[in-house]
Amino acid sequence: MVVIIFGVSGAGKTTIGQLLAKELGWRFYEADDFHPRANIEKMREGVPLTDQDRWPWLESLRELIKRCIAAGEDAVLACSALKKAYRRYLRANAEVKLVFLRGEYALIVEQLQHRRGHFMNPALLRSQFADLEEAKATEGAIVIELGRGPHKLVQEIKRKLPIRR
Repeated sequence: MVVIIFGVSGAGKTTIGQLLAKELGWRFYEADDFHPRANIEKMREGVPLTDQDRWPWLESLRELIKRCIAAGEDAVLACSALKKAYRRYLRANAEVKLVFLRGEYALIVEQLQHRRGHFMNPALLRSQFADLEEAKATEGAIVIELGRGPHKLVQEIKRKLPIRR
């Protein structure tokens, strides 16, 4: 199984994803590591990415997901996946599960203020919220409301995920 933890920048995807992967004994992947240098430079400069910028990145992530599934490797992927079309593309098959970290703008701004060492320019948060297509029930995503500590959020995700035990 591959679990994609998604949401806007600053929602806590990496923190929650790493913690979830550690607790489950699964591999963790950070989608930001798959961005081409040009995308990283744009984000660092505060320039929002376009769909054209994102598709090659999404293609590499889909290949990663397919490799994990083919190898029987359980993994957690932290990825913005802001648009429904992106999530539909990344869902290579039924072994891919979606977890949406949902939080109001003010909460995410507060969380971003505590983040250090990330290339994403906090000024891009408005563009992320503008691009965000929140997960609907028809997508089958697990929706996790932010505002609690990472450990509590991970426990909720574990309760809601159909994990083989």
